[in-house]
Amino acid sequence: MADIVEYTIFGDDLQMVEIQLDPDEGIRAEAGTMIYMEKGVDMQTGTGGGLFKGVQRMFTGESFFITTFLNSEADVKRVAFAAPYPGKIIPLDLTSLGGTFLCQKDSFLCAARGIEIEIAFSKKLGAGLFGGEGFILQRLVGEGLAFAHAGGTIIEKNLAAGEILSVDTGCLVAFSPTVDYDIEFVSGFTNALFGGEGLFLAKLTGPGKVFLQSLPLSRLADRIAVAANLHSTGETKGAAGLGGDILGDIISGL
Repeated sequence: MADIVEYTIFGDDLQMVEIQLDPDEGIRAEAGTMIYMEKGVDMQTGTGGGLFKGVQRMFTGESFFITTFLNSEADVKRVAFAAPYPGKIIPLDLTSLGGTFLCQKDSFLCAARGIEIEIAFSKKLGAGLFGGEGFILQRLVGEGLAFAHAGGTIIEKNLAAGEILSVDTGCLVAFSPTVDYDIEFVSGFTNALFGGEGLFLAKLTGPGKVFLQSLPLSRLADRIAVAANLHSTGETKGAAGLGGDILGDIISGL
């Protein structure tokens, strides 16, 4: 059973989550995501269960070590975490979600002490090769609160049994283990070549809950790379002018 923690999410597009810890409660977090902590909160960094646990996290895009922030005082303490890029934080109550939830690799932010971050493999060859996140997913297991992060706006869908949703492979964030995850070809020769959505879409079949993101980090990075490349082939500009022009190109293209 995980610790029962309370939380507050601050911000809109650049969010952070503040966790309230009662005495002897703890929160586990990905390395490098902590923003601040009050005096009396102790950091305990380790593999979280031996060498194999650390290697598992590395395969899912996380660091080898994980840090537990433990309230060692007799009164309430607070510690805050933030996502590494613009987007939203998704609170996942694993108790109400059946004790298990699947996430794209590297989406884990933090979780109440007692929640396990395990490795999950895509069971289908097509989904593993062309599903955007490869064969490896994250499985969050336990009873309590966990937090994931994603880019842009978060869309929550509750699929009925047999209901099918086709999604850009990079926009899938997290889903219930009851959801069947596969890939499908984009129909039509013109659509596949010139539709701008790639050759494959993720095919999600209910029942179950699905979280989607409107701006995957890969899409944002591609837009920045294109804008930077366009300016690198033109006249050399000052850093301020180049940065402003690139930002303008990104905004106008979104």
